[in-house]
Amino acid sequence: MPIPLFNSIVSWLLKKRYHQIELFLKYPNEVQEELLHQLINTAQGTEIGKRYGFSDIKNYNDFSQQIPVVTYEDIEGMIERTRQGEQNVFWPSPIKWFAKSSGTTNAKSKFIPVSEESLNDCHFKAGKDMLSLYFNNNEDSKLFTGKSLRLGGSKELYEDNNTYFGDLSAIIIDNLPFWAELSSTPSNKVSLMGEWETKMKAIVNETINENVTSLAGVPSWMLVLLNKVLDETGKDHLLEIWQNLEVYFHGGVSFDPYREQYKKLLPKDSFKYYEIYNASEGFFGIQDRNDSDELLLMLDYGIFYEFIPMDTYNTPSQKVIPLSEVEVNKNYAVIITTNAGLWRYKIGDTVRFTSVDPYRIKVSGRTKHHINVFGEELIIENTEQALKKACLATNAEVIDYTAAPVFMTGKEKGAHEWIVEFNKAPRSIDEFVASLDNELKSLNSDYEAKRYNNMTLNPPKIHMARKNLFYDWLKMKDKLGGQHKVPRLSNTRDYLEELLNLNR
Repeated sequence: MPIPLFNSIVSWLLKKRYHQIELFLKYPNEVQEELLHQLINTAQGTEIGKRYGFSDIKNYNDFSQQIPVVTYEDIEGMIERTRQGEQNVFWPSPIKWFAKSSGTTNAKSKFIPVSEESLNDCHFKAGKDMLSLYFNNNEDSKLFTGKSLRLGGSKELYEDNNTYFGDLSAIIIDNLPFWAELSSTPSNKVSLMGEWETKMKAIVNETINENVTSLAGVPSWMLVLLNKVLDETGKDHLLEIWQNLEVYFHGGVSFDPYREQYKKLLPKDSFKYYEIYNASEGFFGIQDRNDSDELLLMLDYGIFYEFIPMDTYNTPSQKVIPLSEVEVNKNYAVIITTNAGLWRYKIGDTVRFTSVDPYRIKVSGRTKHHINVFGEELIIENTEQALKKACLATNAEVIDYTAAPVFMTGKEKGAHEWIVEFNKAPRSIDEFVASLDNELKSLNSDYEAKRYNNMTLNPPKIHMARKNLFYDWLKMKDKLGGQHKVPRLSNTRDYLEELLNLNR
């Protein structure tokens, strides 16, 4: 089939799906309510369905009264039994895939169940929807005249008791239909390679002569790959190598620290950036408009959503609410019930709604990754925005960072201590610190109150990291590539102390 005709047919098919998306845009709460009943009815005969009386659940109120909110640790035993081959524990269809969660640098791994339904009705459907929304906004797109350069996880798949585990991206690549590989680069064989640095070289070799029209992957690791492509080819920017490149689909970490660096790599005003929000537990949100920084919450992927307002999180007055009760500009912890058998599960992410008609969100951070030692309630969204402003003010570019508290000792006040790796150092580090501090005050009234007259908090202390510090730290922990992330904020000094020692 001629390539332009293939492009036209695929774009027409993807636009047809947009009419289904319009249904949940129009009736969001009804779609979610119907989905909840489907999930409960499907799992009535499972062990967990019998334990919590699923057959007696008639409405959301029954559901919220009868089933407890859980963390991974609460259900780890049931997941382990399923990994040993036992079935019908929390979901009726066979669970043979487990996504090894790699979202943090902790040594302990989580094994998130992936069902046939979650693969097809969530992850694969989301991939199509990402393209559907993009084509709906960019009718002249030539995306399918070339290939998508995908940068997935660096873990191979491992077999264990007739079940398999690995990076979610590896599971998805391993289950994709044959035609999906034809429109992607590198090959599945290279995509699934385990050793990160060998894999980088193989990807560069396989992709530099392809007609790449889109990129997909985590911004931090994609940047490493793209810089290797430029080193290998000796070119100044990517459009000299792939002149038909038109969009980058990104997720996993905030794009803000990397935006200016990508603009240099892709100096084309019409180039598009599309953000997605996915995790081992499911695919949750997709940017649905050009040049937006908000994500449309996708409501028909077999995931029922609930939320905990962060001002009550882990307190005696904690309350859990359905989607219909959320408010704009409040910070919420996300709870999901899924078609892979996660029931009222805390995923550890926090979001803020920017709109409730339709439901659009921004990922604001992690329930565990914040600093609240002195009542300052500092979240990742605050630090990302403040760094962006401080960089603009001092002509700097940040690659990576982490921050932790300086605890009060004797009469000494507390503070926040940062280690920052710059791609381009600020013209004055003192000016950078002052700008960062002032931006944090303007974004966060709790931080501002604690900083007032240095009453509780002294000004932030910033260390400049040597080149490749964070890369070397992750390599030391065998956490290169894939979905591995640098923890941005912590209430303890563990990460910071390791990095400071490595920086000496």
